[in-house]
Amino acid sequence: MKRVLDRLWFTALMAFLLTGAARADERTDGNAPAPLASPPEASLRLMLDWYVNPSHGPIIIAEQKGYFRDLGLKVTIDTPADPTAPPKLVAAGREDLALGYQPQLHLQVDEGLPVKRVGTLIGTPLNVLMVRADSDIHQFSDLKGKRVGYSVGGVEEVLLAAMLNHSGLAMSDIEPVNVNFALTPALLSRQVDAVTGAFRNFEPAQLAQEGVEGRAFFIEEEGVPIYDELIFLANTKTLDEKRPLVSRFMKAIEQATMWIVNHPDESWTLFKSYDSSLDNEVNHKAWEASIARFALRPAALDTARYRDFESFLLDRGVIKKRVPVGRLAEDVNAAGG
Repeated sequence: MKRVLDRLWFTALMAFLLTGAARADERTDGNAPAPLASPPEASLRLMLDWYVNPSHGPIIIAEQKGYFRDLGLKVTIDTPADPTAPPKLVAAGREDLALGYQPQLHLQVDEGLPVKRVGTLIGTPLNVLMVRADSDIHQFSDLKGKRVGYSVGGVEEVLLAAMLNHSGLAMSDIEPVNVNFALTPALLSRQVDAVTGAFRNFEPAQLAQEGVEGRAFFIEEEGVPIYDELIFLANTKTLDEKRPLVSRFMKAIEQATMWIVNHPDESWTLFKSYDSSLDNEVNHKAWEASIARFALRPAALDTARYRDFESFLLDRGVIKKRVPVGRLAEDVNAAGG
């Protein structure tokens, strides 16, 4: 009899405890905050600097992996017919963001264009002066009397002049040849002895595909200050309104960059699936060469880098005046976006 009573008492006690726990859960659930919802979807238009290529890796991966979507962004990725157009389209309000180049940004701001850097995609120079490894050019001073191909004037000419001066030469010591963006063909055909403005993650791979080994002279080792190669530009007049969206965009780019670094092979597979034309050996080699160049903290700003390059251009008469770094660039995440 005692055992029966003990069992009945134990059953009643458990029922009481379970009922109390359920009521406590109900009270807790009623007071608990609702799960975090995804941000409301907003649209951003991004104009690349050129057709999609491995330098754009984090942008494409952020799209493919859904990182933009997870942060409430619907990003439209546009490509330009004219590579000089993207900053102008942002300035005109026709694009929210555009890819540009730090050296050109200083000139654009000097000319009054309402754009500024809000993030970095490629955090090192890509620009190199390239020669054939089978040439007699082994050091920069060997360029004396040689034909040097280039694509555009302006900053590219200034960079070349600075490198020549660093080795005791002047522009009058070489023969500049405008090869109109056909850098690799001009070098392969020996139309020129060297090309400037080549990208270190592409031209070596293009030469190798044709069975030619290249030799690169890195501009930051030849008297040119280090700078950010590819940067995200926004319109200064509308940035206050769009800063929260741009901040979300940069967080997605950072997430994509880390995934690329952690999964280089898998990320290449995902990248090339964006467009079948991307799947070739040159792009594969360029992908591998680009990973170390992606900015790991794309929103972060190195103010000294912008001051130093501004001084470099000012000393050479390329720009007319100094401006505050805040006019050139900002960290949108530091602004609390």
